[in-house]
Amino acid sequence: MDRLQAMTTFVSVVETEGFASAARKLNVSPSVVSRVVTELEERLGVRLLTRTTRVVRLTDAGATYFEDCRRILAEIDAAEVTASGLHAAPRGQLTVSAPALFGKTYIMPIVLDYLTRYPAVAVNCWFLDRIVNLVDEGVDVAVRIGELPSSSLQAISVGKVRRVLCASPAYLEQYGVPQRPEDLAGHTTLQASSVSPAPEWRFNEDGRLLAVPIQPRLVTSTNDSAIDAAVSGLGIARLLSYQVAREVEAGSLKIVLADYEPAVWPVHVVHREGKHANQKVRAFLDLAIDKLRGQVWL
Repeated sequence: MDRLQAMTTFVSVVETEGFASAARKLNVSPSVVSRVVTELEERLGVRLLTRTTRVVRLTDAGATYFEDCRRILAEIDAAEVTASGLHAAPRGQLTVSAPALFGKTYIMPIVLDYLTRYPAVAVNCWFLDRIVNLVDEGVDVAVRIGELPSSSLQAISVGKVRRVLCASPAYLEQYGVPQRPEDLAGHTTLQASSVSPAPEWRFNEDGRLLAVPIQPRLVTSTNDSAIDAAVSGLGIARLLSYQVAREVEAGSLKIVLADYEPAVWPVHVVHREGKHANQKVRAFLDLAIDKLRGQVWL
């Protein structure tokens, strides 16, 4: 058995959380993947994975071996890149994903700077208000807003955002400024379903959770349209702080009930390359992390 092939196959099974998904990634049949992992376990004399019909889990021995394999494979990749001279010039295709408004506001300027610096790289930008699967969809780097589930992805914290309530000055002058979350019952509310999908808004009141039912006059699937509706004076919207940063700075929106905001959401840049990312990914990460951490609204 080829040891590097076996390590690569085993790591792929763990990272993609299954034999079939690893087979798709490696462009082989699931039976080949299963056979390689079985032969690897027999050679090592330990069980690396616990298999069920629905999930594949690492054993204690498998978890240790997985980390060692990732480190070894990353060091081999790094050695090959250095030997070929590619470390001096990132090249190839890079795919980046981020929420739509975040991508437009923060990631696109970084991408333009990156393309200017590295002319041998091409970039695909996926600015989508959904969670993409980095492995299955072939994404190199993504921005995640919110708490991260446990996974094999590498995550770097770059900031945090607030869930804010905001309305236009004209609306607040006509209908008054709510002083407590319960006051929202007497106001027109606007719901961006990607930020607040439930028919209630949750607040933090002296350390306890307060859920306030809402009956939104407008429900929209895009944050842009919710912002436009709030700026027009239609009502009060809940959005993320970075999404309305420009409008708040310009004075076309004002934040209300700031003392009752729920816990902040972290912002991470995630990737699947391990500690020794290839050069095109590493160069983008270095640029993105530095610039995002310098953003006031993050």
